Amino acid sequence: MGLIMWLWVMVFIVEMVSVCGAGLSCGLQGRSVSESLYKEGDVIIGGLFPVHVEAREPDHAFTHTQHGSRCQGVDLRSYRWLKAMIFTVEEINRDPVLLPNITLGYLVADTCLAEGTTLSAALALVTGQEETVSGAECNGAPMVPVIIGDARSSASIVVADTLGVFDIPMVSYFASCACLSDSRRFHSFLRTVPSDAFQAKAMARLLRLLDWTWVGVVAGDDEYGKSGLQLLLKELEGTGVCVDYVEVIPKSHSQSRIRRIVERIQSSTARVVVTFAIGPDLEVVFKEVVVQNVTNRQWIATEAWSTSIQYSVPASIPLLAGTIGFALRRADIQGLDAFLARLNPEKQPNEPFVKDVWEELFGCSLAQDSSSKRPKCTGSENVEKHGRIYTDVSQLRVTYNVYKAVYAIANAIHNMMACQPGGGPFEDGECPDVTRIKPRQILHYLNAVNFTTPVGELVYFENNGEPSASYDIMNWHVDESGAVNFVQVGQFDAAKGPGQELNINLEKVVWGGGWADQVPVSVCSASCLPGTRKAAQKGKPVCCFDCLPCAAGEIKCVRCPERFWSNNERTKCTPKIVEFLSLQDTMGVILTVLSVTGATLTTTVLAAFFHHRDTPLVRANNSELSFLLLVSLTLCFLCALVFIGQPAPWNCMLRHTLFGVSFVICIACVLSKTVVVLVAFRATLPGSNLMQYFGPIQQRAGIFLCTLVQVVICLLWLLLAPPLPTENAGGELGARVILQCTVGSVVGFVLVLGYIGLLAVVCFLLAFFARKLPDNFNEAKFITFSMLIFCAVWIAFVPAYVSSPGKYTVAVEIFAILASSYGLLLCIFTPKCYIILLKPEKNTKKNMMSNI
Repeated sequence: MGLIMWLWVMVFIVEMVSVCGAGLSCGLQGRSVSESLYKEGDVIIGGLFPVHVEAREPDHAFTHTQHGSRCQGVDLRSYRWLKAMIFTVEEINRDPVLLPNITLGYLVADTCLAEGTTLSAALALVTGQEETVSGAECNGAPMVPVIIGDARSSASIVVADTLGVFDIPMVSYFASCACLSDSRRFHSFLRTVPSDAFQAKAMARLLRLLDWTWVGVVAGDDEYGKSGLQLLLKELEGTGVCVDYVEVIPKSHSQSRIRRIVERIQSSTARVVVTFAIGPDLEVVFKEVVVQNVTNRQWIATEAWSTSIQYSVPASIPLLAGTIGFALRRADIQGLDAFLARLNPEKQPNEPFVKDVWEELFGCSLAQDSSSKRPKCTGSENVEKHGRIYTDVSQLRVTYNVYKAVYAIANAIHNMMACQPGGGPFEDGECPDVTRIKPRQILHYLNAVNFTTPVGELVYFENNGEPSASYDIMNWHVDESGAVNFVQVGQFDAAKGPGQELNINLEKVVWGGGWADQVPVSVCSASCLPGTRKAAQKGKPVCCFDCLPCAAGEIKCVRCPERFWSNNERTKCTPKIVEFLSLQDTMGVILTVLSVTGATLTTTVLAAFFHHRDTPLVRANNSELSFLLLVSLTLCFLCALVFIGQPAPWNCMLRHTLFGVSFVICIACVLSKTVVVLVAFRATLPGSNLMQYFGPIQQRAGIFLCTLVQVVICLLWLLLAPPLPTENAGGELGARVILQCTVGSVVGFVLVLGYIGLLAVVCFLLAFFARKLPDNFNEAKFITFSMLIFCAVWIAFVPAYVSSPGKYTVAVEIFAILASSYGLLLCIFTPKCYIILLKPEKNTKKNMMSNI
């Protein structure tokens, strides 16, 4: 198509102008634009407007000159833009200050909404209206040094590429394609409409603000649609917004393609539809939307149709209710409404477009014959009351851009007139000739304009010929009658800087898709609940995911800080429960009661023995050893209390050493008693003098030596690797902090327990050998039984201690201490207490000696 277009341009140029040479003249061979508006002036401004929407089919064979055939289908909105240009020119001509002694003229052509007709119209404007020009004038400045237009980006690209070769400036009022921002390629192109790059950025901000992370996009198959689509997709990268589908509207408006596009919109789970297409393309889509009854969709409009319902059939209005769109800045232009209302085919019989516009407005025919299918116009039609979109000045946005474009040119000419000879911006300080303006001269002044419109807006062009970007955010409010009110609910202003550009009042928004008062939800996957994490679904965009539970100890699947743990809902980190065996625990209370009870019983027995110390039973059972045994047993019971409570360095070292030394004293006493019993029995045999080696001094020495060994072991343990408090994770994967005492040195711990066990085994074996002594000396039986209990308890202690978690490790150790202590106390002293307290008549020397 590009090659065909350029061939057509070359043919057109040859067709328009004959060869120019010195002394020759240039003849206008033909005009491709049959309808145009012209007004004489000192400076002629060109204008391109798509008044008609259906162009004639061009001759692609290039075999003959194509004479003008009328375009079809009037666009009332575009005609208003054209009239706004004429109104602005007349307003400036009435201003005695802006351009004194200079009258602006205009030459306005219809582009018929096609690239070919747009380019031919543009070339017709710059070649002028004269049929013949002389050779001297042939190489002079064109009659139209600057053009306002075109409305469409694709057509503007073609025209700007062509006229840019001759430095002829264009000031577009509606061509927003970001591709036109290329100042190297389109150096002579300026515009009063912001680039679509800003609109795409505004759309991305809006989608992210409203958490619409799953959207569909419908774009036109032209530069406006394709460029806007690419910009939008680029802006959405990394924002968390995903696109479910991208549909392109073909220019042929193939019904099968349109049907498939709407079916895709209907079947998608994306509730938000973003559009980047011109009105005529979307019109066919909206018709099919009505046919398929596509409801519950939130439409996002670009400036192309956000404040216009002319492309929406009446049946589609309810389906488009709640549409949110970006619109160009609105303004009120004083006097324009009255100017538009002056339209009258009787008073303007020779003016082009008036007849077509009148017939389109009122649906009647001005033709004198009866060939038209429309009824004849009556002459009583009232433009002011029934002018529809043509006379609707409530949403002057693109119209205002036309207004600004004309004023920009006027101000550029004003600045030209202010140029002082010798101080001009061109070579040798040259100033431009206002009566014969060269395109490159007015282009220079256009780039430098900085003025305030009569509306009060500051207008200037940035380095790439673009204005500062600002959009109004509009919302379609549809009443019960089907009338649409365009309500401004926010604004996007790029000048406010990152993060501050978008401002929207959500309370004023009426949402589309049947949601009305609540923000529509458009997500591929619902947000994960607290305590779960996202897991991407294979082969799908990042917006589609499954929600998996977070691990214990995490919130938002991020590990809690040290000493903190997640609650059951995984919504917040709470301090870990510090756990140790304390008096607040039931187990701690029970063990404390057992410990105190055991110590109390032992003390009671000690008191009873001391009270009856002179009785034969107490004397016969070695009262000194009995007292020492009872004191050590009391310490054994009480040492269990040191194991209860929050671990600290002092009690960690004390608990094991006190336990180890107390039990060694206790076992040493029992061992000594056992040896004394054996020796006492052997000493009764004739010729035996063993008792002299096992007197009180030897017994004390034996107990001391046994205890000293344990004391040395404990001292070495405490000095080399003492038990210290430590924290361990416990509970569900570490939900608790368990405070406990480490053994420090495993060797030390084993030696302490092993030494106690060794004494207990020796004592058990000696008592076992003495079990057959006479009844009155049968204490060995009770010692045997107590040692059996003692050994059984501590043998069972080892696996229980290793396998018990947390504070239960301490409880097992306490239980072993108490169980073995109770075993010693009850087995050894219960029979004696029975005789002393309940059977005192047996507590005699005679009874003690009766069975010897």
